[in-house]
Amino acid sequence: MRTSLVLLLMVAPLPMRGAAPDQPAPTNSAAASKPAAKLNELFPDKVIAKGKGVEVSRNQLEDEIIRFKAQVAGRGQTVPPEQMEMMERQLLEQLIQVQLLRAKATDADKASGKTLADKRFEEAKTKLGSEDALNRQLKLMGVTREEVQAKWAESATAESVLKRELKVNITDADAKKYYDDNPARFEEPEMVRASHILLTTTDPKTNAELTEDQKAAKRKQMEDLLKRARAGEDFAEMAKKYSEDPGSKDKGGEYTFPRGQMVPEFDAAAFSLGTNQVSDIITTRFGFHIIKLSEKIPAKKVEFDKAASNIKDGLTQQALQKQFPDYIAKLKQDAGVEILDEKLKAQELPDRSSASAAPPPAKPTAK
Repeated sequence: MRTSLVLLLMVAPLPMRGAAPDQPAPTNSAAASKPAAKLNELFPDKVIAKGKGVEVSRNQLEDEIIRFKAQVAGRGQTVPPEQMEMMERQLLEQLIQVQLLRAKATDADKASGKTLADKRFEEAKTKLGSEDALNRQLKLMGVTREEVQAKWAESATAESVLKRELKVNITDADAKKYYDDNPARFEEPEMVRASHILLTTTDPKTNAELTEDQKAAKRKQMEDLLKRARAGEDFAEMAKKYSEDPGSKDKGGEYTFPRGQMVPEFDAAAFSLGTNQVSDIITTRFGFHIIKLSEKIPAKKVEFDKAASNIKDGLTQQALQKQFPDYIAKLKQDAGVEILDEKLKAQELPDRSSASAAPPPAKPTAK
């Protein structure tokens, strides 16, 4: 049975996104909490998969399951019960793959992996807007900075091993050919760069609607903030102090987005404003907003120099995914890997051999 590319399971940074006006922040952090004690202190451990250079214990798998559920809970979601067994089997496969690839890692692979993981961590921090926002997201997901960096270094090292072993080397010419052959993928629609202040009309812990009196108090507070904003007070500083949108307040309330990404009321107001104009109070299902438009960004084609890095990454993943199933199957065969847990052994992984290659490289985000 062919297996899925380990990079699809591991390499991409954990989804860490705050609450945009079209998506409220998750509030259920209880599911992301860690066990009170180490699992191996509570239950006898046992080996569930082994081979030459490979040994996976039940507690190792349980740790991965807890971590995975925490990541899912951090997005305000849960794993459907009917998918649990398949999820466990896929996580076990991931652990086996990582051990097989780690055994082939050179010092150069490890150094490259750490550099790439550090870069991705900094990109995650930049995307969230601040160190504090990143720390809040990690806490919500029940993981520490050290744990995340270690996992990303591990997965990036595996990526380096695969690039070397499979001799994947995407050149500038390869990227330019993809760019020229797929012009529509690099067309960016009209966008706006706008900031907002949100006062929510739901309880952040329960998502229950506030009482009418509480909503009236929030409305009055927003009217005061609107007067101050139109009088020239620093909008970004006001957002940092008063906004209840954790996804943008640390960035002064700022988002850059095309039409149709936000809820309709917010979207319509933002695109109707003039540069530096402050909106009236906008009511959405999330609460009361005031919006200040900073910039209208016309539709354009992304320049090759700005797209090249993303194209190379996408083509690399495409090439790796194409070769990966046969490569990892041979590693498992050579190592004599066995699944010892009968329940997990019986759970077959999806056959991805007929799946198409990795999705084309994503377009870069406009700045």
